Amino acid sequence: MSLDTTLRAYATVTGPTATFTTPEGLIEPLSATPTDDIRQMIVRRAIDEARRTGQPVELVTTGDRGEHHLRIDADGSLVTAAASASEPATVAAHIESPSHQGREVNTEAPGHEPLRNHRAPEPPSRPSFIDTSSAGEPKSGGWRAFFARLGFGPSPAELRRRDDEREVSQQWAGCRTIAIANGKGGVGKTMTTAMLAAVFGRYGGGNVLAWDNNDTRGTLGWRTEAGRYDTTIKDLLPAASDLLAQSAGVSDIARYVHHQPVDRYDVLRSNPELLAVHQRILTAEFDLLMQVAARYYRVVIFDSGNDESAERWLRMADSSNQLVLPTLATPESAESAALLLDALRERDERSRELADNAVVVVTEAEPNPRGANRIAEGFSGHVRAVEHIPFDPALKSGALRLDNLRTPTRDAWIRVAAAAARGL
Repeated sequence: MSLDTTLRAYATVTGPTATFTTPEGLIEPLSATPTDDIRQMIVRRAIDEARRTGQPVELVTTGDRGEHHLRIDADGSLVTAAASASEPATVAAHIESPSHQGREVNTEAPGHEPLRNHRAPEPPSRPSFIDTSSAGEPKSGGWRAFFARLGFGPSPAELRRRDDEREVSQQWAGCRTIAIANGKGGVGKTMTTAMLAAVFGRYGGGNVLAWDNNDTRGTLGWRTEAGRYDTTIKDLLPAASDLLAQSAGVSDIARYVHHQPVDRYDVLRSNPELLAVHQRILTAEFDLLMQVAARYYRVVIFDSGNDESAERWLRMADSSNQLVLPTLATPESAESAALLLDALRERDERSRELADNAVVVVTEAEPNPRGANRIAEGFSGHVRAVEHIPFDPALKSGALRLDNLRTPTRDAWIRVAAAAARGL
């Protein structure tokens, strides 16, 4: 069918809203939700019109991203407007809408002439052989890539995730440290340590250390993979001077830590079989170990114990750039986190800044979003950020691995890591 006899629908876009005009001239307002994109809504609405009328529809969008033309055949197939006779007139797309889920759209519709731009074709220009695209921008595929070629951007949720990933993947000038703390046991400190280390390791390219800074039966080693050596922090301490020597190689640290091959971080274990009296770390010893960690790692995440008066706990607080407080969606664990914040604010000026800049992580031990939201609201305004981790059975027991999580849970941990990174 020629351009002159093709039905037309129009849309004027302003931010997240649009005015859609049907081929019959009826005007409808459209408004995007936080998780959708207004231009995708417009295309889906035009597809409905093409199917309803049983005829091709030319969609003309104007607004804050310029003017775009798109033809939609009667069966819902999408056909881009060609810039010149030498360019292809069809593009394959996969639309994830209720009427399109699970099937490929056939765009090779014979018998239809391609749409033409009214401007005269510009002379060809020499393409550059140098790729100037940003390495930090993730590439989209499928229907997202199709919409991107038309100027229809990603959804707000996808944009936020990209921003979070960029925050986590950045490199700092010098080692950065994050303390995971709550004076109550069983609130998710070890889980939070492993998950943050995994996110920083996976998205930042490694050189991340999860340090079990616990006098009393630290269990980080139980929930992570063991390396080739059965070594703990007590084995690393006497070797610290050698590891700090100029002749030391970057791989010399490997015999004292346990590498996580998939999540790309290392674990410095304590010994959960020893009592605290056999593995206490004094202030000077902690400082020596911190020198080693800072030489070999760009990010160090401390899994702290429950004794907030221990020398190694206090020195951890003094050595940390960022505080993360995990709590379950229960009043007791939340109150313990709040009391820790109160104590830090009374300790000294630097500890007060650490508390004010803290990130609180509320995790559902069982499905309880209402309870988690109530706890999160209680911390809102008292710390820099509060994040919510939904229930996920992969977090309850066994090895902690990022790939074992459900997608919403994995995305939530990326948000937590990004919130922590913003404070570094």
